[in-house]
This record gives sequence, structure tokens and C-alpha cells, in this order.
Amino acid sequence: MDITTVADDLIVIHDGVNVFRYDDLTPDTGYEFNDQSVTTLPRPGGELLCRIATVNDVHFGETDAGRIDDDPRGPIQRVADGEQPYPETMNNGAVAEMAAIDPAAVFVKGDLSQDGRPEEWAAFEATYRSAFGARLHVVRGNHDAYRHQSGYEGDQWIDLPGLSIALLDTVIPGQTTGTLSTDQLAWLDQRAADGDRPVLVMGHHQQWIGSTAGNAGRRDGYFGLSPDPSDGLAEIIRRRSNIIGYTAGHTHRHRVRRLAYADNVATIEVGCVKDFPGTWAEYRVYETGVMQVVHRISSTEALAWSERCRHLYSDFGIDYESYALGRLEDRCFTLPLR
Repeated sequence: MDITTVADDLIVIHDGVNVFRYDDLTPDTGYEFNDQSVTTLPRPGGELLCRIATVNDVHFGETDAGRIDDDPRGPIQRVADGEQPYPETMNNGAVAEMAAIDPAAVFVKGDLSQDGRPEEWAAFEATYRSAFGARLHVVRGNHDAYRHQSGYEGDQWIDLPGLSIALLDTVIPGQTTGTLSTDQLAWLDQRAADGDRPVLVMGHHQQWIGSTAGNAGRRDGYFGLSPDPSDGLAEIIRRRSNIIGYTAGHTHRHRVRRLAYADNVATIEVGCVKDFPGTWAEYRVYETGVMQVVHRISSTEALAWSERCRHLYSDFGIDYESYALGRLEDRCFTLPLR
């Protein structure tokens, strides 16, 4: 039984495919539901200015969940003959749930496709653009540019009530790892300096932040945003106090780390849509803080699929269930203004 979501007014518990949702709760209050004890989040002060929604790693076109290159180990999950492809099942569920909160904007942080093929991008557009139109903002991931495609490239700046979003293109075409150029970092630095509201930075690749062993593991082949541009991003965050966090995908996990040298600002990873636990993230923008609330996609079809994927990669000795779900405090928390 997983406590999957907690907000200031909401607790959601999943027991396999069974969903227990408790609404209209009191902020910062302890509750006991289904023999589980949990406290709702404190509500940031001031008015709720807007809500936005994000997804990443949606992977239209993927057919084998849990496959690593040509390795036969897994377990590898596939749909049965006659079943809808699982990216459609999971993304249709995500879109329906996001639309229900009437978001001011929806952000897709890369890996729209499995291989950047036109039919995969068309399936993505049919699902997301048709639902959100001009509210949809998209940047590519590594899977969208393995063959040096240029679709969805480039950085974007979006002003919303109470919050600006810097959506960064972190892709190196043809490669899995990510980067930010000096021009991109200078652009972010100047836009943040000129901004008149808090800024949340988004990109596909997670940030490298070093380790307790100093520069141990520092290498250009880091599976994420390479160390030098990661340091550059951290320096801008340190210098521009209106930047309240960086949020990425790529790792298919939920995790929060802190930039100790930049006011403990959060650098965040949000899990994928396509398999376990199958999530999207809501951001509630208040006058004094931004609350991240991760939701597990809970249509009957989506839960049936994502439950099948709890134990992906177990043949490799990986506890994917714990890795992907993360801790509750990695999914649901408030980003305070600095």
C-alpha cells in the first residue's frame, strides 16, 4: 500500500489497482487512513495564483518496457495482441487528469518519443496539443534526437501568474547525456536578472551536483546534465535569488537533492509517464511558495499497466519499485520563495 500523493487538501493511497482518495482536508493536519498515518502539507500564504502541470518521458512509440538495448533480461513487459499501446494508455490517462485541474500551462520535459519518428511525434501531438492547444510548451529529450533530429529544440521563457518558467533544451543530438552551452546559461542569467517574479527552471536532464566525496564521479559521461554546465546552472541559481528550483526528468525516478552552495535550492527529478508508477506533477503557485504535488495516473487501464511494471529491471538486481517511486517527500513538497 503506497501513500502516493499528499497536498494541503488531499491524500491519495494506492493499494495495487485500488485507489483511496481523500479530498477537502485541512492543511498541515495529521490523518490516519487505511492504517496509514500522514500529514497534509502546510498551505503557502497568500492567494493561489495559478496551477500548472508537467510530464516527462512519455515515450510514444515504445513497445518494450524494461528493455536495455538488446539485452534479453528484464523482465520486459509488452501489451498483448489487441491491447492499446501502453504509451497511449498512460498518456491518455495523464491528459485527462491534468485537464481536470484546468492548468494555466502544461510543460512536457522531453522524451516525447522512443526514436523521434514522425509518427511518434504525431501521436504525441494528437494526444497533447489537441487537449491543451496554446497552453502546451514542449522541449525535446535525448530520445527525440538520437538521429540528430531538430524537432522541439530551443529554449523558452513563459510568464504565468506568479511564476516564470525557463524551459531549457539540454539535449546533445545523437547522445544520451546532456549539456547547456555558455550562451544558454547567459540567456538564463539575463532573463532571471530581468524577471519580475519567481522562476522555476525545467529541462530534460537531471543536474550533476557532486557528492560527499567532492569531485568523485565527475566525468563528461555522467548520465544527465554534464558536470561543467551543471556547475554553471548552480552558479546562476546561487546568484539569482528569484530562481526557486530546477526540475527534470530522464531518470524515470522521483528524487530531490539540495544545492548546498545555493541556499539549499531543490534540484528535482520527476518520474516517467510510461510505466511504474506512472505519474504527472502539478504545481500550485501561491504568493509565498510553489507546491509540487505528484499524482499517480489512476485510470483503470493505466493502473493495470503500471502495476505490471513494478519490477522492471529486477534481472539486473535493481529494485525499480523503490527507485522509481522514491519517498513521499521527494514527490510532494513546497518550494519556498528565496
